[in-house]
Amino acid sequence: MTTTRLRTLLVAICIGGSASITGAQSIDPIVEVGKQRTEAAKVSQAKIDRLADETASLLSDYKTVMKQVDGLKVYNARLERQIANQERRIRDIDRSIAEAAIIQRQIPPLVTRMLDGIEQFINLDMPFDLDTRLGNIEAVRANMDRSDVTSAEAFRQVLELYSIELQYGRGIEAYTDTIELAGAEREVDILRIGRVALVYQSTDGAETGAWNKDSQSWEELSAGDYAAAVRKGVRIAKKQATIELLNMPVSAPEAN
Repeated sequence: MTTTRLRTLLVAICIGGSASITGAQSIDPIVEVGKQRTEAAKVSQAKIDRLADETASLLSDYKTVMKQVDGLKVYNARLERQIANQERRIRDIDRSIAEAAIIQRQIPPLVTRMLDGIEQFINLDMPFDLDTRLGNIEAVRANMDRSDVTSAEAFRQVLELYSIELQYGRGIEAYTDTIELAGAEREVDILRIGRVALVYQSTDGAETGAWNKDSQSWEELSAGDYAAAVRKGVRIAKKQATIELLNMPVSAPEAN
């Protein structure tokens, strides 16, 4: 009886051990599959993370490039406006060059007419500083024939002569000159007050006269009326006396 129970127990133990071994062998593949899935999930997650990083980097690069594109659009628009302005300036310059060639051809005749006009004016004007004034005209005429003097420079010189003549009408001047009186040459002091009066006085103060525009000649004045005034005017012009009112022979204006 006892022997039979021992045999039965041993058989049960053997059967149970076999079942445990068989169960352990059936679980191992499942565990291995789980491990593989876990590793695959890790690889997939790493790939996803890498793709997410690349996507974020590409998005950042895209935003940067778009900002650059916007900036380039603004820059190109400004360049287009500048180019348009430069093209307009080029057209204006081309037109000016074409007009300048025409104007340059017209300047010499204009300068000649202006010189003739101012020379005629000087010859009809009061005879003061004639050598200097007429000499300036001849100098400009000579410059017109020089190859190193441009038409523009000749025109500038003529305008300067006109400016000088304009200034003559605004100033007061005293100088010594030789004039013809009664058919003889006399050295006198000349006083010019603008273009209002041109008078003379002999160096000894005995004779005083004025230029008569109508007769285009020198005429003697009453010493009692103008001698002191002319003498005072000469001193004022030479800055030897203070400015004051002077009694001068002035021609009355004529009605046109």
